[in-house]
Amino acid sequence: MKWSFEKLQSYQKAPFEEQGELDLKSDLTTRYPDEILDATPFTVNVSAMADHGDVIVDADVQGTVTVPSSRSLTPFKLPLQFHFTEVYVNTKAALDRYENDVVVIKVDDDGEVDFSKAVADNVIIQIPMHLLSPDEQAGAAMPTGDDWEVISDADYKHQHEESNQVDPRLANLKQFYADDDDKA
Repeated sequence: MKWSFEKLQSYQKAPFEEQGELDLKSDLTTRYPDEILDATPFTVNVSAMADHGDVIVDADVQGTVTVPSSRSLTPFKLPLQFHFTEVYVNTKAALDRYENDVVVIKVDDDGEVDFSKAVADNVIIQIPMHLLSPDEQAGAAMPTGDDWEVISDADYKHQHEESNQVDPRLANLKQFYADDDDKA
């Protein structure tokens, strides 16, 4: 989806609307090969309107990406459905009119808004850092290997508590050191 910034500026009274599918698989898997293994085409509903010489674009995006589990690297499908808003401006001076929490993008020198790139950027933002496959969320066994295993926090704490228990034969030494502290 590419549009002329000049064309979008003409939509001041009624919004420009477009619906379509974007096949971002090649772009996403090339730019983020470790995070995205596959992607279905994304359904995009876009509404754009000019405001004081700038263009405000709202988009609803829906699609599915295949990502690796952060625990076992097992690939699984992650459905995504999100909304985002971006403001496009044609001068650097216009960037200063907006607060820091607003996404403002200066249009390229050729005057085109490449919205496909914006959708791809927002797809990667929507993927959580800690991902578990449905099996892992349901409590599947943790991965193991030769001389290593992944354990839960609860198991780790339990093992740590067991290792901190004092041998009963040495328990009397604890009192010995306590008596020395009282005398000092």
